[in-house]
Amino acid sequence: MTDSTPTASDEPAQNAALQKAVIVGLQPGQPEHVLEEALRFAKLLGSPLVVVHVDVTRFVTYEDPDGYVHSAPIDLNLDAGIAEFEDVQRSAEQQLENSGVVWTARQLVGDPALAIKQLADKLDAQLIVVGTRKRGLGESIREFFTGSVAARLAHRQHRSVLVVPQEEPVPDEQEDVWTE
Repeated sequence: MTDSTPTASDEPAQNAALQKAVIVGLQPGQPEHVLEEALRFAKLLGSPLVVVHVDVTRFVTYEDPDGYVHSAPIDLNLDAGIAEFEDVQRSAEQQLENSGVVWTARQLVGDPALAIKQLADKLDAQLIVVGTRKRGLGESIREFFTGSVAARLAHRQHRSVLVVPQEEPVPDEQEDVWTE
């Protein structure tokens, strides 16, 4: 089941149906095993699964009293965030098609850690699942300025955060983890 990103009028009803969910943050091209781990925990906990993509090219302008978030683009290329969400949603549909778990996809905007935390609060989520970042110089620089989403989530809310490795582990004898 997917309900996609809700409109202002149906968000409270959808949120009520998704209480105690497992939330998984996904990006386009992320390895399938990140979603597989989230699905495994949703089944173990008997919870719905909420697949989220955070559009970092948009920011929150204001929030209605009922919790509906209004946003505006940082960049005038609106298609980038929409295309990424559609890619994440399409991948999730393929992977979760016969899972037997109630699930939905949501697109959030702004800072990934804060957006996921806010949704987790609304849904009283049981668990947040995120993948590690890819290794490489560009990602190292981005993390230096923005910080790790997983670490920021772990320090800014009370829920457990499961961090799933995206790649093969770095061998113990390799000194430099971020080669590139």
